[in-house]
Amino acid sequence: MKTTSNNIANNLMPSEPVHPGLLLKEEIEYRGISQKQLARQMSVSYTVLNEILNGKRPISTDYALYIEAALGIDAQLWIQMQADYNLQVAKNDNNVLKHIHNIRKIAAVL
Repeated sequence: MKTTSNNIANNLMPSEPVHPGLLLKEEIEYRGISQKQLARQMSVSYTVLNEILNGKRPISTDYALYIEAALGIDAQLWIQMQADYNLQVAKNDNNVLKHIHNIRKIAAVL
């Protein structure tokens, strides 16, 4: 069987995109840090942090840097996970897919 990029296990995407905030939530729970503690340590709103940890708000560049300062986890990792999550969500959005299909039809004519 010929190996193509379509059948390599590392290319698999989860059926449901995983928000990086949920991974951050698991990390602070593992470390025994409460959400309120982390919010105070980062000098940010508890409400905003809670929304990030529950996947309701994206991890912004600023927050990624705050997380890095508080937990020592590289900001680039959080930014990349957020970008990957955003891309997965967009690829599953029917409106985006229809728009892409229309763009490709127009581009094929040109």
